[in-house]
Amino acid sequence: MEQTLEIRELSKRFGKIQAVNKLDLKVLPGQVYGILGPNGSGKTTTLGMILEVVAPDSGIFRWFDNVSNVEARKKIGSILETPSFYPYLTAVQNLKIVAHIKQCSTDRIEPVLKMVGLHDRKDDKFKAYSLGMKQRLSIGAALLSDPPVLILDEPTNGLDPEGIAEVRALIKDIAAQGKTIIMASHLLDEVQKVCTHFCILRKGVKLHEGLVEDTLGEINRIEVSHENLDHLEDVLANFEGLETIRKNTTSLHLSLKENYNATHVNAFCFEKDIVLRKLVTHTNSLEQEFLKILKEHD
Repeated sequence: MEQTLEIRELSKRFGKIQAVNKLDLKVLPGQVYGILGPNGSGKTTTLGMILEVVAPDSGIFRWFDNVSNVEARKKIGSILETPSFYPYLTAVQNLKIVAHIKQCSTDRIEPVLKMVGLHDRKDDKFKAYSLGMKQRLSIGAALLSDPPVLILDEPTNGLDPEGIAEVRALIKDIAAQGKTIIMASHLLDEVQKVCTHFCILRKGVKLHEGLVEDTLGEINRIEVSHENLDHLEDVLANFEGLETIRKNTTSLHLSLKENYNATHVNAFCFEKDIVLRKLVTHTNSLEQEFLKILKEHD
């Protein structure tokens, strides 16, 4: 399969600070790839290098299986910092200027404004926009040339909860169109809810890389309750997907075998004429896994 991006042994030092240290990464088409790490971990420096804003000290990166960087940049929309728009111009007027700078058609202005949810406010001046709307217009500007790849650096930074929800939903919509998204974030929740793949950086070093789904997964632990807990325990003892069972005063905690989940438990109980009062699946959070990974590398 063609690779969207391959990074090999990429390094960058600023004086005494090793910002990025021999970083290896691969991003495939259609992935929403999150670069996760605290401030100062090398996320923005990495994005700057692959966009040729920052010159690497060593290592290489290749876009689209070694397409020239000049050609590659035509296929990439990016927001490294919040773009500067003219406050007294409207969204349409600002995007016409962006189209001129990018040397692309203005035909996509209307569709892009619809995509980012600003079509109804297209004739309002930029200064009247909320922070969330300004960020959505920034993403719209990055999408104006219809690039297959979008790069976002801390896309929800500084936004209120409503703005975060708006931008997060927009990123999901863009990803659903088949575009590849590479985003840097220090927000665990953002990566967990938006990304398909992620890596963790700390002080420029990659500590972990993988699928969000695989890392979080579903812990095969189910909590159930019923008016007659003893009877429920006896019935579930015959459930073929049961690994272990533990009872407390109000519920049963089940550990399930691989390929079994809450749906199987509920169906089994229903067949036995048992209506559960409570059925809860306990899942991992990225925060738990993040802390675990950091501890493993201390």
